[in-house]
Amino acid sequence: MKMPVALLLLLALCNAIKIHGEESNGLCDVNLTLRSRPHSVSILEFGAVGDGKTLNTIAFQNAIFYLKSFADKGGAQLYVPPGRWLTGSFNLTSHLTLFLEKGAVILGSQDPSHWDVVEPLPSYGPGTELPGKRYRSLVNGYMLRDVVITGDNGTIDGQGSVWWEWFTSHSLNYSCPHLVEFVSSESILVSNITFLNAPAYNIHPVYCSHVHIHHITVYAPPGSPYTVGIVPDSSDNVCIEDCSISMGYDAIALKSGWDEYGIAYGRPAANVHIRRVQLQSFSGSSLAFGSQMSGGISDIQVQQLHLYDSLTGIEFRTTKGRGGYIKEIAISDVDMLNIKTAFGANGHFGSHPDDKFDPDALPLVAKITIQNIIGTNISMAGNFTGIEESPFTSICLSNVSLSINSASSSPWECSYVSGFSESVFPEPCSELNNPDASSSCFSPLKPNGRAAVL
Repeated sequence: MKMPVALLLLLALCNAIKIHGEESNGLCDVNLTLRSRPHSVSILEFGAVGDGKTLNTIAFQNAIFYLKSFADKGGAQLYVPPGRWLTGSFNLTSHLTLFLEKGAVILGSQDPSHWDVVEPLPSYGPGTELPGKRYRSLVNGYMLRDVVITGDNGTIDGQGSVWWEWFTSHSLNYSCPHLVEFVSSESILVSNITFLNAPAYNIHPVYCSHVHIHHITVYAPPGSPYTVGIVPDSSDNVCIEDCSISMGYDAIALKSGWDEYGIAYGRPAANVHIRRVQLQSFSGSSLAFGSQMSGGISDIQVQQLHLYDSLTGIEFRTTKGRGGYIKEIAISDVDMLNIKTAFGANGHFGSHPDDKFDPDALPLVAKITIQNIIGTNISMAGNFTGIEESPFTSICLSNVSLSINSASSSPWECSYVSGFSESVFPEPCSELNNPDASSSCFSPLKPNGRAAVL
């Protein structure tokens, strides 16, 4: 059934954005205004069948190819009505809105031949899970501008169970695909969508600028290996807000490349604002930095988190050979519930892509401020294990109150780390109690909205 043109136009008018305005307290405070998409079509017009069995890859590809012709005419919208729309991987185009109606479910095919195979990302060298090529993500954007994925709480379901089985049984031919990936793109909005059962990552903006992700729900079951919610990867000017994410591994993980390949590519993850999110991680961390951080991670503002039922609440990860840095991070106003380890910083985390890494490429971890934290039913307050040749410095904690559920006499473990603490319970380790370090603490914001070092 063909959608009425008036309704399609109304949906188009309501679901495109333009970003403008001045920063106030962070990227997420930038104003969003609507911009019309003057052209819209339904996936039904291209022969798609929403029965959950018919493969619709060609329908999606043809629809987007058709809508590409409107890029210089104000852009266009692809409307996906209620139904179960089975597909393999497909590419988006610039100046496009992909709108999923309530009851619309885009299903990732469980046949790997329906997923394209592409080269590994340059900042990751030979690849991640396996050396060589990787499966392309279900929904892709390469060198695009002004793309919106939104809807009335429609769903993108990766049907990842078969991928998880192949991963654990070492049966994959190539590295696992993600659900949505944007590469070298800008002005991206993802909102009002539910993401389920990703083979690996759910949303992966890599080498991107100006990405806004809000009001989404992301879920994968506890046993799903290395499933991750949102991964800002060598991307800048990213806002993540008002999301609920529950994952098998990490909920949000910031990355920027792997060892010598990330160092050579040299693009950091920077200027990222995360606020008002609920995060749960079964076997990883609710909020992770690294361990693939060789291009650097800096200027990150995190506010108003609820972290629950997780192995680790907030974790900074790296190892010798990574190079790069994790610095100028401000985290505040966090509520934790049922967390095994509230804070972690690990200088011996992760593997290497090959034997070409430089063991003398030592990472810098410094100027991290964590404040206004309340934790209930916490097993361990913090485990900070730095690197002897490159200790973690200027780790500053203030106004932290954690209710420890064990009788351990050492709720904190620290080595090769230094910093300052004030009003922290339980009392942190002596390495984090240096009054002279207070002058080097990283301040969350200056009045103009930029983070600053005091």
